[in-house]
Amino acid sequence: MMKIVPALLAATMAVTAPTLAPQAEAHGMVYADLVEGVSPAVVNIFTTQAASTTRRDMPDLPDGHPLKEFFDRFGGMPRGGMGEPERSLGSGFIFDPAGYVITNHHVIDDAATIKVALSDDREFDATVVGSDEATDVALLKIEAGYALPYVAFGDSASLRVGEEVVAVGNAFGLGGTVTRGIVSAKGRDIRVGGPYVDYIQTDAAINRGNSGGPLFNMQGQVVGMNTAIYSPTGGSVGIGFAVPSAIVSRIIDDLRIDGTVSRGWIGVGIQPVTDAMAEAIGLTEAQGTIVSTVSADGPSNGVLLSGDVILSFNGQPLEKSRDLPRFVARTAPGSSVPVEILRDQIRQTIYLTVGDRAQGA
Repeated sequence: MMKIVPALLAATMAVTAPTLAPQAEAHGMVYADLVEGVSPAVVNIFTTQAASTTRRDMPDLPDGHPLKEFFDRFGGMPRGGMGEPERSLGSGFIFDPAGYVITNHHVIDDAATIKVALSDDREFDATVVGSDEATDVALLKIEAGYALPYVAFGDSASLRVGEEVVAVGNAFGLGGTVTRGIVSAKGRDIRVGGPYVDYIQTDAAINRGNSGGPLFNMQGQVVGMNTAIYSPTGGSVGIGFAVPSAIVSRIIDDLRIDGTVSRGWIGVGIQPVTDAMAEAIGLTEAQGTIVSTVSADGPSNGVLLSGDVILSFNGQPLEKSRDLPRFVARTAPGSSVPVEILRDQIRQTIYLTVGDRAQGA
């Protein structure tokens, strides 16, 4: 129903409607210039999978997981009917003019065919150079025969909560869609896709199809790759998660070499240090992680003991227990690194040779 506005009020509104302040207009131009500059390097990704009778909307979360009912990956939307090949969509971005494209692992997982569409509607068949399920990062290659537009990585570690960001992607298959927001939080542990990622949380609207798309800072640099949302509706409610660029770039460097990712491994089970535990073992605050088990065939056997408290690894202090898997994973297998521990309430530094995760348990 059309709302009728009294003529006098309408006239008053017309006279007093505010004009765009110069500062706001300038700010809008910054966004427009940023988007115009980066959009040619943001791509749409379309894949087909073998026929399936199951939906792939939700990650395989364990029963009782706090996000079981609400957490929703927003790539991999099946488009086919029952028994027909599934068609899915996602986003990505070109980071090398030679045609290297980054997207999410779950966008191209089990794909029979992959097509990459540029913002000018040119389409290319893509091949998978390598993919890493643990961090949900995949590297594709397209052959255009000429240099392609690309975007550069920014420093995700320097992001501040409250900083403005812009998301660009293929939301709901509509093509290039732009939203803006802020960094809502850093270091989020959403416990999906392995223990190797501390996610950036943003309120920039991201939806199904945005998976694999870039999250830009205001300098037009990629500071994250949009990967997941928290949503009771399947659409954006202002809680989205991106893999930090520091992790994406490191994984891509590995994938470009041989299509695989090398991760360190030390073969221990761990548990958090509680306040009560910290007081009992002589720490002034809860920090580090407790070694609960040591694998008999792992690198730590005979070096670390059950009950040791790891305070730092390779010079990096452990603020939280979950820091350790990330620090270890980033360490090259074969490296000998210092590990500061508390054993029998005595601080000491030992040296541990890191193993290869692919060869461990």
